[in-house]
Amino acid sequence: MNAQPARTSEAPKLESLPREQLRSLQLAKLQNVLKRVAASVPFYRRKFEAAAIRADEIRSLEQLRQLPFTTKADLWENYPFGLLATPSEEVSRVHASSGTKGKLTLAAYTRKDVTQWGELMARCLSAAGARAGMRVLNAYGYGLFTGGLGFHYGAEHLGATVIPISGGNTARQVQLLEDLQPEVLCCTPSFALTIAEACEQSGSGKPLNLKIGLFGAEPWTESMRAQIEKRLGLSAFDTYGLSEVGGPGVAQECAEKTGGLHVWEDFFLPEVIDPRTGDPLPPGEEGELVLTTLEREAMPLVRYRTGDITTLDAQTCACGRTHARIRRIRGRRDDMLIIRGVNVYPSEIESVLLKFEEVLPFYELHLDRPRTLDQLTVRVECAGRHLDGQAAGSELAGRLQSAIASRCAVRVEIELLATGTLTRSIGKALRIVDKRPRE
Repeated sequence: MNAQPARTSEAPKLESLPREQLRSLQLAKLQNVLKRVAASVPFYRRKFEAAAIRADEIRSLEQLRQLPFTTKADLWENYPFGLLATPSEEVSRVHASSGTKGKLTLAAYTRKDVTQWGELMARCLSAAGARAGMRVLNAYGYGLFTGGLGFHYGAEHLGATVIPISGGNTARQVQLLEDLQPEVLCCTPSFALTIAEACEQSGSGKPLNLKIGLFGAEPWTESMRAQIEKRLGLSAFDTYGLSEVGGPGVAQECAEKTGGLHVWEDFFLPEVIDPRTGDPLPPGEEGELVLTTLEREAMPLVRYRTGDITTLDAQTCACGRTHARIRRIRGRRDDMLIIRGVNVYPSEIESVLLKFEEVLPFYELHLDRPRTLDQLTVRVECAGRHLDGQAAGSELAGRLQSAIASRCAVRVEIELLATGTLTRSIGKALRIVDKRPRE
């Protein structure tokens, strides 16, 4: 039975503000952000002028839709410091993530930004049930990637004990889980499964003390959550953030685990838009998440298009928090595969695969174009006994093929692999191998 985190009697005050008060707070912060960027960031000054908008004319949150979007391409074109809203000497930290064709996406922080980042991450850990005095094994990568230091600061701010192991070195991860008995594990969900496999193979038989896991940085499914919880004996929580708006700490699943992840709306103003038209969508309709930062000093972003596909729900949660929730990210707009005219997200295929007990949670999606049509091959590991004999393998492959066709409306090829064939993840899993010829 999975260990459950301690439940709080009520949500903290800022996280349970009545919606009217929260909206008033957001409007005041939004107006301040718009005035700042119009005065200090030439990029936004030009954007507002081109859209015939004055920052001091925004008097309601409904007018947000009048403002222009910011995109990742804008960050690349203004690399490295073209979007700074503070003097460069006030920047105390720079993080970055790599994007398409190796272009860096930069995130700059003032001292205040770093401090607030730690406060937000402490909220995330607390919402999942972590408490002061707990030991936290932090297996997110340290360095330019924001994950490691974000969770590190949050755990320290909370008063927890941090074990800063970073990613990789799976054998050492297992050793520290056994020797130091941490209660909290922080890493990508794919690496959590790599750790689980290594624990099972170690054969020590020493019980783990894990109670809570905070997993993010890549899309994952309920089926993967069930695998992680069963194999590591913890309660797994989804967490969300992105480097462009400051790293992890944007949204967090609470102990209810229903309805999605709470966006910390006193720091981020969320919208969901139609990714094709840019029009705002009502609550419950799926589209692209857009975020406006309300507190960042160094690099505030207005209506930043995240590329992540989700829905928005502003109903008060049973936990008492009033901050809106986003549904678990289904995938990125640019990760969507189009196979013979059918839109398919990798997470949809994953959800099918992991419903089969014969299949292990390690797979790759190979795209090719052998003739004129795209072909998707799902390469997936399964337990050795299910590969014994051609008939057994063919029967399992056929069932997988039918289940994926039923869920995703696309025919795929199935390649069953022996356990240990695929490279194990030490961070974000690389699921897609695109071998199609370049246009």
